[in-house]
Amino acid sequence: MTTIGECFEIILNGGKDESRRAARRVGKLVYSSSATAGKKKYEQIADLVKTAPQKYEHIVEDWRQENFVMAISVMYFLHDKENQPDFIFPWLLQSLQHKNGYIRYAAVKMISHEIGPLTVHLRFPGNRSILGDKLKPEQADNILRSFFMDLNNLSSTLWQPKYKRHKYIDSLPACPYKSVQMVLAELEESCNEIQTNF
Repeated sequence: MTTIGECFEIILNGGKDESRRAARRVGKLVYSSSATAGKKKYEQIADLVKTAPQKYEHIVEDWRQENFVMAISVMYFLHDKENQPDFIFPWLLQSLQHKNGYIRYAAVKMISHEIGPLTVHLRFPGNRSILGDKLKPEQADNILRSFFMDLNNLSSTLWQPKYKRHKYIDSLPACPYKSVQMVLAELEESCNEIQTNF
């Protein structure tokens, strides 16, 4: 396993232990300078992240799904954000509902990476240099509104009366509802309460 591509081949087609080892190896290869040379390495990562939702659909085994999502989450922040900043949100929303806590946590982590760039214009109003040329504030606002509504709808669907006795998110039992609440809290904190009341 000398390249990220080889690791993903093993994650998707190897045995249980092989797949697990390959998933853990991805992080080491992403952060090493000797993996795949420069630009080619980042193009490969961008392609893997871009095709992740389609590849994930074909994974049957729970353990392989976990390995795949864990490996994607390690390198997710390097994907090409310029063209479609919200292209992966439907898959991440689906992953927040998974019965496997590792998959849910990886989804929370990936969504948290997306919230930063989408809310930078709210956190630093008037500073055009931070925003970049591609993502307009109006586009980011539309994505945030849509995502916020999707999360609220999902939260309503997942809510159970037993959660009422928990005052804090941290005290909730590990479950999809808690994962959604973690993302909502992150979103509200980044947008400020005024901004999330769309």
